[in-house]
Amino acid sequence: MVVPQDLIHQLESSLQVYLKKAELALECTFPTPELSFQVRGKVAGKAYLQQWQIRLNPTLLIENQQAFVEQVIPHELAHLITYHQFGRVKPHGKEWRYVMTNIFRCPPETYHAFDISSVQGETFTYQCQCQTHQLSIRRHNKVKQQQTRYHCSLCGTQLKLLNKEKVINGL
Repeated sequence: MVVPQDLIHQLESSLQVYLKKAELALECTFPTPELSFQVRGKVAGKAYLQQWQIRLNPTLLIENQQAFVEQVIPHELAHLITYHQFGRVKPHGKEWRYVMTNIFRCPPETYHAFDISSVQGETFTYQCQCQTHQLSIRRHNKVKQQQTRYHCSLCGTQLKLLNKEKVINGL
């Protein structure tokens, strides 16, 4: 998917605004991170620390332009700034939250709430004792190949695949 040039300019402007905030607050200069549009799937963006690069999901970007400018850019830049200042720390730990809250003045949200229907691949329905779960094809294949088991974060029981007939018939 091709990202329109005017949208790229908006992202670059947002990046410069937040970069300047970090430079003033931390009294140092940072190179401008490279922007790339190579993320697929449900992820909005990723920060590549050693490459000093921010990769964005072009489909979700087109569908959520303002949110990317106001939320995703500072979120991913905060990862780079945190790495530069503190080294390897928890991805959304206290250092990252400090950059988001005190320097960027943004809520330190760790997940986006974008509609992912346009980017979500096939899912498989699994059941625990308290609810159903939708697993991606990647996670489903790991279960099939006996590489891993998934458990519900609420009840703790192992997830079991529901066969398609049960789902179709509402059982």
